[in-house]
Amino acid sequence: MSLRLLQLTLAAAAAAAVVVMFDLFSIEVRLGCLGLLAATAALTVGERRRRGGGWWTLLAAGALLSIAGLAITEVADTPGGIVAIVGAALVITAATIGFPVDVE
Repeated sequence: MSLRLLQLTLAAAAAAAVVVMFDLFSIEVRLGCLGLLAATAALTVGERRRRGGGWWTLLAAGALLSIAGLAITEVADTPGGIVAIVGAALVITAATIGFPVDVE
């Protein structure tokens, strides 16, 4: 994955996590953001093998927790919301750690 594509992907994932974390917009938009989080984990899976790729595990775990949080909110709003917030925080942390900086 190119440097710019990885930067764009991680920035989009962080923005989607903010939407999920603060329960912004309609359910359709939030579902799209959850899809974006899952797609980001799938697209960046190759980055986990690179040096310093430990952030990918946080990203994948955060995406899974965010999706699980939505499922849990169907039964119990508060626990589901907490799980979604934790997942979104993990995604934002992973995007921050994994964001590559061009040092040329």
